[in-house]
Amino acid sequence: MSRGEIDPILTDIPAARQEAARHYGVHPYFTRRPSNVVRAYIERYSRAGDVVLDPFGGSGVTAIEAMLLKRCAIHNDLNPFANFITAAIADTSLKSTTPLREAFERVASRCRAEVEAMDKADRDAIKRVLDAVPLPENIRLPRSSDAEFFFDLFTPRQLAGLALIKTAIDAEKDAACHQLLLLGWSAAVAKLNKTFLSAKGRTESRGGSSIFSIYRYKVAAEVIELPIWQTFHGRFLNVLAAKEEVFQLREYSKHGSAPENWVDSSKRLRILSLDATRLLEVLGKESVDYIFTDPPYGGHIAYLDLSILWNHWLGFAVADPGAEAIVGGEMRLTEEHYKAKLGESMRQCVQLLRPDRWFTVVFQHWDVSYFRVILEAISDEGGLLKAAITHDKDVIWSMHKKKNAQSVLGGEMLLTFYKSPVQQTHVSSPAEPVSLDDLLDRFLPTLPAEGFRTEALFNKLTIAAWEQHSLENLSVDPERMTSKLNSRGWNYDPERHIWSTNQPERSELSLANK
Repeated sequence: MSRGEIDPILTDIPAARQEAARHYGVHPYFTRRPSNVVRAYIERYSRAGDVVLDPFGGSGVTAIEAMLLKRCAIHNDLNPFANFITAAIADTSLKSTTPLREAFERVASRCRAEVEAMDKADRDAIKRVLDAVPLPENIRLPRSSDAEFFFDLFTPRQLAGLALIKTAIDAEKDAACHQLLLLGWSAAVAKLNKTFLSAKGRTESRGGSSIFSIYRYKVAAEVIELPIWQTFHGRFLNVLAAKEEVFQLREYSKHGSAPENWVDSSKRLRILSLDATRLLEVLGKESVDYIFTDPPYGGHIAYLDLSILWNHWLGFAVADPGAEAIVGGEMRLTEEHYKAKLGESMRQCVQLLRPDRWFTVVFQHWDVSYFRVILEAISDEGGLLKAAITHDKDVIWSMHKKKNAQSVLGGEMLLTFYKSPVQQTHVSSPAEPVSLDDLLDRFLPTLPAEGFRTEALFNKLTIAAWEQHSLENLSVDPERMTSKLNSRGWNYDPERHIWSTNQPERSELSLANK
C-alpha cells in the first residue's frame, strides 16, 4: 500500500500538556510541542522501524516520542543544552530508577546540610563557600540582558548553593545517574536565579524565568530566593517521575516482541548537533521516513543567547553560533541569513525523505514571506502540500502574547507535505495581486460568529494566497488586520483572545456556510 493513501490529519488535535511526565515539569524549554499532538502525527505518518527526523529538535519531544513508538529517531539541534535535555530524558540504559535514587541520596549526604545552611547564611559564610567551590568563568552576557555578567544573574546565596550541589553531583561515577542528577540541577537553576518571576496570587515557587516568557535576561523587580535544596529536590522528583514513565514504556515494548523491537535508546536514538543545512551531507539522500519539525520563527527567540545560563555552567560549547537560523541575537544575524537557512533546511528535508513519505512543519509568523520561503523550498523539491491545520494553543503562556494579545499570533500552523514516488515539477503561475479585502470577504463567512482566533483567519489567508500563486503579493500585519475586522463589525475580546460579532445577519450567514 502506498503511503500516499494515508488520510492526512485535517483537524486540530487538542493539546494534553500535562499528561506525560517525561515532558511536563522535567525541565523548561522554549516552545515545547504538546507530546500527544506530536505522537499522533508520528503514528499517522510513519511505521514501527521507520527513521523519524527532527532537524530543529529542541527539547526532544519528536525524538523521544518516535523512540517510544519503536521508530529510529534522529534528533538534531545546534543548541547543546537542548541535546542534553533530550539525551537525559530518553536514556534507557539504567535497568530501573533504583540506582538514580541511591545516587541522589549520596549527593544529599555530601552537601544537603551545607546547602540548607545557605538559606540563612550571612554574607561572610556565603563568601567562604564561594571562595571554596568551583565556579564557571564570569563571562559577559548578551547586550539585551538586564545583567552585564554571568554571576549577576544570581544572588551570592543562589550561586553558592547551586555550586555546592553541582560539586556533589560531579562526584558521581555512573554516567547515566550523573546526567540525570544534572538534569534536575539544571531545572532548579531555572528557578534559582534573579530572572525568576513568581506568579502573582499563587505560591511563591510557582512561576518561571523571564528567559522563557519575555525571551531575554530580565531581572525581576523583586528578586525571590527560593529554598535551594528544596527546589533541587522538587526538580529531581520530576526527573524521577519522567524516568519511571520511560522505563515503564520500555518494559511494555518487550511484551510479545523480539529484542530488536524493544525500546532502547542506544539503538533507536541518534543525537546530532549540526547546522540543519548540513544534515544531507551527514545522513545522505532518501534516508528518512518521516520528518516532524518546528523551526525557529525569525527573530522570535534567540535560543543560543538565552541558553547561556545553562550551556556555560554545564561546560557545553556551541560549535557554530553563526549558523543559528534566527534573525538578530548577539550575532546580529540578518533576515537574509535566516531566510537562506530556513529555505535550505526545508529543501534538504525533502531530499532526505524517501519517496512516498510525509513531512510536517510547524510554523507561525505575521511575515508571509517566511511562509513563502518554506512553501517554495519544499514545493521546488517535489513536496505536495496536503494539509494546513491551525493548532490553537489552549494556554497563552507567552508574556508577549498576554501584553499584546491582539497583535501576537498565539497558535501555529501545521503544514503537512507528501513526497510522491513520481517526480513532481513545481510550476509557478504568473502572480496576480491578491486583495486582502477579497480574501476576508471569502473567508470571514466560513468562521463562527461566536468567535475565532486571529491565527485561524490569518492561516486561511496565507494558504489561499499560496494556492493562487501570489503569496508574495499578500501583505498582512496586526494593524491592518485589526482595522479590516473592526470595519466589518468584528471585535476582539482580550480575555478570551477571540474575535466575535453580534451582527444578526452575520450569524445567519455563518450558519449557512457551515
